[in-house]
Amino acid sequence: MRLNQATDYAFRAVLYLAKLEPGTIAEAQTIASREDIPMRFLLKIMRSLVQAGIVQSYRGISGGFALARPAGEITLLDVVEAVEGPVSINRCLLDPEYCNKHGAPHCPVHRALGSVQAVLRRELERYNFAELAGKS
Repeated sequence: MRLNQATDYAFRAVLYLAKLEPGTIAEAQTIASREDIPMRFLLKIMRSLVQAGIVQSYRGISGGFALARPAGEITLLDVVEAVEGPVSINRCLLDPEYCNKHGAPHCPVHRALGSVQAVLRRELERYNFAELAGKS
């Protein structure tokens, strides 16, 4: 399993916003420049973060982006799922219908992977952006 580049950029953008004073609006160009994220890619990522309720978008001359909720309430898991969708290390864990043997509940591999996935989710939930920004 590998997180994609968009998720890495999303981590950087959310961390940048988490380091600002609460309610501070940052221009997209500033975020892109400071975090070395291509502008077009940043705007696409920010749309996903806005839809997930992680970031709020502001229009107009003094527009930009700010966190939609406190940094301490935003976890790595929130950002991963906003960009990549539900965390699933095997497609049968996302939907048992994907198992062509139709044995998901009885399959020892399914149970083992389910356990691994639960640990991964817990670990991603453990880290919030207030901590990562050094604000806790």
